Amino acid sequence: MAQVTLKGNPVQVKGELPKAGAQAPAFSLVAGDLSDKSLKDFAGKRKVLNIFPSVDTPTCATSVRKFNAQANDLANTVVLCISADLPFAQARFCGAEGLENVKNLSTLRGVEFLQNYGVAIADGPLAGLAARAVVVLDEQDKVLHAELVGEIANEPNYEAALAVLK
Repeated sequence: MAQVTLKGNPVQVKGELPKAGAQAPAFSLVAGDLSDKSLKDFAGKRKVLNIFPSVDTPTCATSVRKFNAQANDLANTVVLCISADLPFAQARFCGAEGLENVKNLSTLRGVEFLQNYGVAIADGPLAGLAARAVVVLDEQDKVLHAELVGEIANEPNYEAALAVLK
């Protein structure tokens, strides 16, 4: 079990973040049309998994905006924004912000994703949600980069995540 903080307070996180060089765990999450989307649905593309608690928080919203701005410059890459938000809330946020370069996925029917990717917040006020993390995968779903952000209220290291795709 890893430990991160939320505004300086310790928070336990279950599971183990996949390490660089490892094969990414399979997953099934919920897309905006309520269909199930799996890792296989993005086969042959590089993937940036932007994982966070909720798009309704300032830091999470910022990460979606920043990855959206970078997405067009990333060849053969899809940015997947993964949170516990319902697909309706994810679509409402992206629609209001004019964000069209990211794909939202919900853990609504995919809670096993949280533990399989080492981001399951186990205690504190955000228990049951995802800790903030970024996992970058190549076309064969090998992990190129993984960061579990030590302070949930902080943004991920965008430069480090995107550098492995250049």
